[in-house]
Amino acid sequence: DWFLLHPDRLQALALCSINLSASSLAGKEMSGFLVEQFKKTGLPPDKFCFEITETAIIANLTSATEFIISLKELGCLFSLDDFGSGFSSFAYLKNLQVDFLKMDGIHVRNIESDPVSLEMVKSINDIAHLMGKKTIAKFVENDAVLKMLLDLKVDYVQGYGCDTPSVLV
Repeated sequence: DWFLLHPDRLQALALCSINLSASSLAGKEMSGFLVEQFKKTGLPPDKFCFEITETAIIANLTSATEFIISLKELGCLFSLDDFGSGFSSFAYLKNLQVDFLKMDGIHVRNIESDPVSLEMVKSINDIAHLMGKKTIAKFVENDAVLKMLLDLKVDYVQGYGCDTPSVLV
């Protein structure tokens, strides 16, 4: 509704990311509601990216997959948040139609001092790119980490090392 009242902001918007809870994936109500809203409002689905945590997808794999498929058919994008936090992250990645992998910050924040974390970030980034997915590194808190991520060719970064949060309303 806000975007309908502020079409200039919608026009200027590159992408709006929306975090979804695990309970949003449990049934078909939320996906049906969102499909209905996109059809009713005419908002451009390709400007909306739904973020779902890896643990939420694992807990609801079948319904999460159906949820993703139903909204991707409209043109929505999806980000797999906290990627790398689970034990079988790569095992199911080939079957998930997500556009972005948002790396768990636990791997990112110490890459300048922890060679294992650096290799995990590098591996996630390389696999994601091989699969045609973009990567996002969370918890980028300083210039050293930012430079290392740029050298690895991570697509997007997020954290206080890049900028402080702000409200654009």
